[in-house]
Amino acid sequence: MTMEFFKIFSPSSERNSKSLNSFKGVEERSLWSTAIQRLILNRAAFVSALLIIFLAFICFVGPYFLSWSYDEIDWDLIEATPPNINNGHYLGTDSLGRDLLARILQGGQVSFQVGLLATMVAVIIGVTVGSLAGFLGGWVDQILMRIVDILYVIPLMFFIIILMVIFGRNFYLMFIAIGFVEWLTMSRIVRGQTMALRHKEFIDSARVSGSSNTRIILKHIIPNILGVVVVYVTLTIPQVILLESFLSFLGLGVQPPMTSWGALISEGAREMEITPRTLIIPALFLSTALFSFNFLGDGLRDALDPRDR
Repeated sequence: MTMEFFKIFSPSSERNSKSLNSFKGVEERSLWSTAIQRLILNRAAFVSALLIIFLAFICFVGPYFLSWSYDEIDWDLIEATPPNINNGHYLGTDSLGRDLLARILQGGQVSFQVGLLATMVAVIIGVTVGSLAGFLGGWVDQILMRIVDILYVIPLMFFIIILMVIFGRNFYLMFIAIGFVEWLTMSRIVRGQTMALRHKEFIDSARVSGSSNTRIILKHIIPNILGVVVVYVTLTIPQVILLESFLSFLGLGVQPPMTSWGALISEGAREMEITPRTLIIPALFLSTALFSFNFLGDGLRDALDPRDR
């Protein structure tokens, strides 16, 4: 009798479980689709996203269509010259006869790479530390947050300079150094979101089902804080680009012949009285990228705000 009962009702239970899972999937997709629609309706954020895509495209694809590379010297023009379409210098040359447009696009590649890769380092460390501290709590939370508090006291610029003095001015080390100091805020944000989620019913159900802490964090906690992480990423990238530009302006960033927007602004500042365009044009590119990322971050924050759903 009991076996017949289970035979009758087991398929129905399986169907109910599948229906529940499909409903959750549809609900999750609908939330993200609604957020995308709201982002598109936000004109400032949508235009900023298009500008970022356009800047990234011309920086990474544009150099293949130029007559001059970023480190190639035009020996006939060993000085800063105005734009000239005939010789291929569409924005002119710098004081060493190098094509300004090619150097701006190359500088954009470096700035975008530093911004994205350093932010990835910050996200990986910040999400790991924040989720562990928020979910486990107790002495783990106390130790990790005290480490964060100590690192907050250390001046970030001083810390980066120390790392670069110890390990040298390596291009890839700059990603790690900047990312290593940008994860602190991310860890606090993720910790707060995790603490708000760890006592929810679906987390208790996962515990009862025998899921390990690692599985709960990876399968339940992180997917539910992904929106906050995405918003923070778009707001962190311009901070990282600006920090890298400041380091390059001080001569601690990328080294010649490699360049970045910050290094170009530093070079242009020395030639400002003679050729102001060598300062103004890279500064315009940098400012456009920074403003676009900030507007996009604000738009994503509004689009993913649960209070407006």
